[in-house]
Amino acid sequence: MEQRLTIVGLGVNNLEVSNDFYENTFGWKKLKSSNESISFFQLNGILLSLYPKDKLAEDAGVSHEGNGFKAFSLAFNTRTKDEVDDLVADFQEKGVKIVKQPEEVFWGGYSGYIADPDDNLWEIAFNPFLLLDEQGNAIEEK
Repeated sequence: MEQRLTIVGLGVNNLEVSNDFYENTFGWKKLKSSNESISFFQLNGILLSLYPKDKLAEDAGVSHEGNGFKAFSLAFNTRTKDEVDDLVADFQEKGVKIVKQPEEVFWGGYSGYIADPDDNLWEIAFNPFLLLDEQGNAIEEK
């Protein structure tokens, strides 16, 4: 199997609310292939899809019930600590749930956490050990 990720699919409680969050709070644009049943957002080299949670569970053949920590987070890495503070402050002004204010963290970086309308965790982080290319792709040092 090739070492790559194509789509991150999030099961959401309300597609309209989630679309509004990702379009108007994050400022992302949906792809034309989105429709009333599913949304796609082009990220760097992968897609983020939003799909009703019950339908996603049905497709996978599992129960859609559950709560608490989902045992994963999504991350947006910045190029500076100040950018972390600016983004989190902007999200707070927009009424986004701030799970953890930005702070120096044990691994040597600086990060905070926000939550989308379905409580999916987004880490907003500056990692001094992670190189980003011009498009924001994580790259290995040469």
